[in-house]
Amino acid sequence: MVSSGLSTRIRAAREPLRGSLALSGDKSVSIRRALFALFSHRDVRLQNYGTGEDCQTALLCLEALGQTVERTADEIVIRSGPLRSGVTLDCRNSGTTARLLMGLLAGRDGTWIMRGDESLSRRPMARVTEPLAKMGARIDLADGNKLPARIMGSALSGCDHDLRIASAQVKSAVLLAGLHADGVTRVREPLPSRDHTERLLGLRQSPERFWMVDSTTLETLPIDLDGVIPGDISSAAFWAVAALLVPGSEIVIPRVLLNPLRAAWFDALRTAGADIQAHVEGVVCNEPVGTLRIRHSELRPLHVRAADVPGLIDEIPALTVLATTIPNTSRFEELRELRVKESDRLQVVADHLLALGVCVAVEGDDLVVNGGAELRGTDLNSYDDHRIAMAFALAGLVASGETTIHDADCAAVSYPEFFAELNKLTHDSVVMYNP
Repeated sequence: MVSSGLSTRIRAAREPLRGSLALSGDKSVSIRRALFALFSHRDVRLQNYGTGEDCQTALLCLEALGQTVERTADEIVIRSGPLRSGVTLDCRNSGTTARLLMGLLAGRDGTWIMRGDESLSRRPMARVTEPLAKMGARIDLADGNKLPARIMGSALSGCDHDLRIASAQVKSAVLLAGLHADGVTRVREPLPSRDHTERLLGLRQSPERFWMVDSTTLETLPIDLDGVIPGDISSAAFWAVAALLVPGSEIVIPRVLLNPLRAAWFDALRTAGADIQAHVEGVVCNEPVGTLRIRHSELRPLHVRAADVPGLIDEIPALTVLATTIPNTSRFEELRELRVKESDRLQVVADHLLALGVCVAVEGDDLVVNGGAELRGTDLNSYDDHRIAMAFALAGLVASGETTIHDADCAAVSYPEFFAELNKLTHDSVVMYNP
């Protein structure tokens, strides 16, 4: 996303944050359900579809591919049409859309150009194209193995993949390509990553920890794509951190996604002593859904280990902000994946914490935060990274003076309503302005 330049000033919260928040559909689930409509021969109806720009990007790409998308206040309807070739797919800032479409299109008839915005065009794509090339995919990347890309649909052959990194996007791209490949495609990853694609396809893991698909998978496991998408669990993490930062706070979030492989952030917080209650109340869109209740608590230092990181990769910036208020040392290990997000999140987080007056160190790919000191309000740049903008806005709730986040409107990538909701909960502690 290219920000329109709006900045946000945040003053310290004067009273506890209390209330109930309804969240728009989970970004990962929304994008997958939309893109998987390319497999469907009937209309797909989605309620509570994600409002973020990444989710809208997936719909725009579907339209470019010849599908019809009807948008109303209550639902999104995707009407199936012939797959259109020879078009440019603008994935803007959405890495999920780009990488999943590479897998979806690699074995289809046609040729496509894929591009992204400045941020997405800096992110590595060879991690996706290399395993796809083993199957016979023809995807040419620009210099540096980045977007733009040229996808030339070709005949694919299934094969075994032992992924070097735990990445749900890479895993999903390979599995989706396997649906149009001859033979069996098997994927194994070093650590479990989010499993929304596997749930949607109804897959089961083998005893050897492989996920397997072949060209008959869609016939034997028909997909029902319709449904009400549960609230975004990564967005919920910001409100959990807000409640834990501000004494006396209590926030309730109903109808939120409670997928265990996305719940690592509240497992980490509970281990530190957080009062977080999660009640699963049913299964929607093949995903567990329920209510989260977060109450302010006194916390012990956080320790996020390498094995935890794939399950809370998006929540790390917010957790580091929380760590600044916890006396003694919190440690976050093996954060190298943060370096290839919308920004080098590891370095940006460290720099911003230092600017707030926190004693922090980067040790290789580990982050060490010595918490307990008073935060000083300051001016911070979002670097057009939505999670940086939202995480450091929360720091402003407990910092002295005012905290300014420049280009804060990039939050719209995943959570357009964030600053309005924060302002409501804090009774007007947030001011958006055009500097």
